[in-house]
Amino acid sequence: MVNKRRAMHFISIISTIVIIIISIFSGIAVKSYVERSFTVSSVLIEEPDAEAVPASTVPRDLKDIIHETQKKVVNIETDNGFGSGFLYTENGDVVTNAHVVANVKEVHVKTSDGRSYPGTVIGISSTLDLAVVRVSGLKGNEPLTIHEKRAEIGDEILALGSPLGYQNTVTTGIISGVDRNFEIEPFHFENVYQISAPIAPGNSGGPLVEATTGEVFGINSAGANQGNIGFSIPIIDVVSVIDDWITNPLSELPTINLSSDGYEDIQFSEEELAGYIVSYFYESLSQGDYVTAYSLLGSEWQKDMSYESFRNGYQNTLAVSLDDLTVVKKDDGYEVIGFISALERQESLSYQSYKVTYFIRYENDQLKIISGKGEKV
Repeated sequence: MVNKRRAMHFISIISTIVIIIISIFSGIAVKSYVERSFTVSSVLIEEPDAEAVPASTVPRDLKDIIHETQKKVVNIETDNGFGSGFLYTENGDVVTNAHVVANVKEVHVKTSDGRSYPGTVIGISSTLDLAVVRVSGLKGNEPLTIHEKRAEIGDEILALGSPLGYQNTVTTGIISGVDRNFEIEPFHFENVYQISAPIAPGNSGGPLVEATTGEVFGINSAGANQGNIGFSIPIIDVVSVIDDWITNPLSELPTINLSSDGYEDIQFSEEELAGYIVSYFYESLSQGDYVTAYSLLGSEWQKDMSYESFRNGYQNTLAVSLDDLTVVKKDDGYEVIGFISALERQESLSYQSYKVTYFIRYENDQLKIISGKGEKV
């Protein structure tokens, strides 16, 4: 969890190594949107007429796994700070860390395209860094699949999170250790996974997934600055606790005394988010996720262009890379100017460069692409 006023730091001795726990309560290091890794996701919605894909252990393409998994990763915001979570049931139940939602009942949950929903904490532990938030607005969406066996040393993993709601991040690595035990007051971590993928600040509560299937191994909880080290709670160890909260929500939530040391102000500019919306638009097109790309358009644009026409217009565009992006503040929104390279299928495959200009502003409290144009360069 990232505190809005300050970042919290904890120290724990594991074996003989002093590991400074930074990710749980540290501030998010925000770079310029052009320097960010735009590994983004699509919104938590189902594509019309799409065939359901049964859970299996058949290896899938890594980009596909990342894209599909991040649809179920959300940002959780409280009056005290924010963190990440992931969709656990079709009933809209989201799993996260206890420190992300400590001492609050109501939260705001934001999906990858900025849609915001109210959520209610229905379960939280004062000894395990574990909590469940029920989000009725996400009811009916497909959750992540839980891996039914414990991870083993050497298993390839992905650590995902959504620190800004708009921005999803992913780090890759392996299970580098198992059965690690330590404490970060007031929580006890027992038999947790040690991973080579660092837990990015603000990603606490996000899922740790198996890299070839996208199935959940664990709940990311802590990271260390002594190299690329992270820690994740094995999901198989806490499924019974989670399921009990879902079946029997807590009527009263325990008070959790969180330690704190050091604070850091966090500021996010709307210019960054406006630029990100355009990047997210092209990332979705490159993934063939036309539903998500279309959902980013404003209502008037959608009224003038049906989803079918939109999809047909981009089906010959196989991939898009964003080469440059500039955001200019206007009186009632933001002008985003970008230069893109598109791999297109006409009579043959070829790359074409374009200059694109979009106008971005809020519509019903959500940033939308209101209008746009492009020209060959």
